[in-house]
Formats: sequence, structure tokens, C-alpha cells
Amino acid sequence: MDGVKSNSEVMHVEELSNEMVKTLIQKSQEAKKKAYCPYSKFRVGAALLTDDGCVFTGCNVENACNNLGVCAERNAMSKAVSEGYRSFKAIGIASDMSGQFISPCGGCRQFMREFGLHWDVYLSKPDGSFLKKTVDELLPVSFGPEDLSMEKVSDNED
Repeated sequence: MDGVKSNSEVMHVEELSNEMVKTLIQKSQEAKKKAYCPYSKFRVGAALLTDDGCVFTGCNVENACNNLGVCAERNAMSKAVSEGYRSFKAIGIASDMSGQFISPCGGCRQFMREFGLHWDVYLSKPDGSFLKKTVDELLPVSFGPEDLSMEKVSDNED
């Protein structure tokens, strides 16, 4: 990955301060306001924290052709990757659901997994309360980039 350490190689032991978690959730709530979701009316925002302290935000963007929409989490991660970032500390996710914490879809969980197992995901509610998980907790027994280099059976071994 262009000489950049990814989260699959680094395990974070430092905790984010409560102030930083609040900031991520606030920025994800602000990003949610920019969502383009005329079909589902389900606004989602995300704020991604890089290892060096940069924050990238994203919102969901729907499309009349459903499978062409982009989730907030993937939007934020793609923005960060397009700016050269590959290693992340945390992501905050916000929606308008008040009865439960917003949780990333399966596709976003796998997208997060591409950049490591050991970074934090803050699932929030509109009141600012949150639940902290790691990517590994959200997607256990997962498939990642390192699996592509695992030993494989060749066709000649039949």
C-alpha cells in the first residue's frame, strides 16, 4: 500500500478522549444534514479520524438505480483514501433514529475491514449518546487483504 502502514499492521491501544468522540459524533451529525436521500428519507452521516488527526466527513448519496447509492461511511473513507490516507483511528456514525444506535451495513463493515480490524466505530443516536465497537467486533471471522496472500491449492494438485 505505497509504503503506508495500514491498520491491519497496527493495533491501537490509546483511547480517544471523550472530547474527540463528541467531536466525531457532532461532525457526523453535521454531515448527515447534507445527505441526499430522496427515496429512503434515511439520512446518515459519518466522520472518519485518521491516525494523524485529520477528519473526513461523508453522507449517504442515493440514486434512482438503488445499487449505485453510496453510504456515508464509504463516502468518508473514499475521501480519505483519495487524499492518501490508509490508516484510521475511528469513525463516528449518525442517523435520525432515536430508538437505537445506527449500525453500518454489511458492505460498509467489509469496506472498513479493508483498512484493518483494530480501529473504533462509534454508533450514535441523535442525542449524542454512543456505543463503541471495533471493526473486528462488527465483522468477526472476516476476509481481508492478508487473506489474498494465503497459500492456495493449485489446479495441478488434483
